[in-house]
Amino acid sequence: MTTPSEPAGVRYIVDDVAAAVRFYTTYLGFTLRAHPAPAFADVVRGPLRLLLSGPQSSGARATPETSPTPGRNRVHLVVHDLDAEITRLRASGLSFSGEVVAGPGGRQILLTDPAGNLVELFQPAGR
Repeated sequence: MTTPSEPAGVRYIVDDVAAAVRFYTTYLGFTLRAHPAPAFADVVRGPLRLLLSGPQSSGARATPETSPTPGRNRVHLVVHDLDAEITRLRASGLSFSGEVVAGPGGRQILLTDPAGNLVELFQPAGR
């Protein structure tokens, strides 16, 4: 096992790796770390390493066929102005799953990537 100081990653299974790379780097501020094959790419944003695995990648092939995609899990990104982000992303033609939800900790909305995976945009209370 790696040491706790080494970065951990989140794997998202995607239908189209190139489309996923464009989505995360163009709209959400990720940087392309590696794209060694059409079936896989590695993007980073701060300490978050997101592994984008296409249908032919070993990561996707290891996922049981009975696993629902997408799941209820999601990447959580903190934003300073949720309303401005929603306006910016909608103007770019991106899709959201549902509307803004508010709670004691803040406000959030779910964005969907090209494969239908969820990304939570979250504005903490008090901002």
